[in-house]
Amino acid sequence: MPAIEERKRVLLSEEIYHEGGPVAAKPLRRVAGITVIKNPYAGGYVEDITPFMKDLEALGLSLAKDVLKATGVSAAEIQGYGKGAIVGEAGELEHGALWHVPGGYAMREMLHDSKAIVPSTKKVGGVGARLDVPITHVNASYVRSHFDAMEVGVSDGPRADELAFVLVMTTGSRIHARVGGLAAEDVEGKDGLR
Repeated sequence: MPAIEERKRVLLSEEIYHEGGPVAAKPLRRVAGITVIKNPYAGGYVEDITPFMKDLEALGLSLAKDVLKATGVSAAEIQGYGKGAIVGEAGELEHGALWHVPGGYAMREMLHDSKAIVPSTKKVGGVGARLDVPITHVNASYVRSHFDAMEVGVSDGPRADELAFVLVMTTGSRIHARVGGLAAEDVEGKDGLR
């Protein structure tokens, strides 16, 4: 299995106080961690790429720890999460899918009680490509107030032979969420949906 060659790691942090309405008593914090690594499969087709998912597990856990630390809150205070990947132009979309298990399970391990599937997106893009990473509530995907996204990217990546893997955590709902649906305080947390 190929060794992981990490070129850089980027942390993006936002504190949102309002979206044109009243200033929130507690700002929403969204943090994204991006790791840019060499794509061992760039430039050609390889049939069995699944072993690389196991290799990525330690990287996923390390990035999840960095993101959680950057939020400035405890794991119990994280309410939303998401993940994504940008594949450099010499790769294929399936290389981004390698992040599903190591990225998602890393966050779920850090946030011990999380039940909801970690939403995800991926694309092939050039240097400086941007990605909208979807976010949902950590315990119930139907919590409408937490349907969100964070736009991320790296100015000098991913290069053609690289992958940019992303993890996002948030401390709450959209700052002025008011469109109804299941409320976070009413989540049963049994099935990852409600």
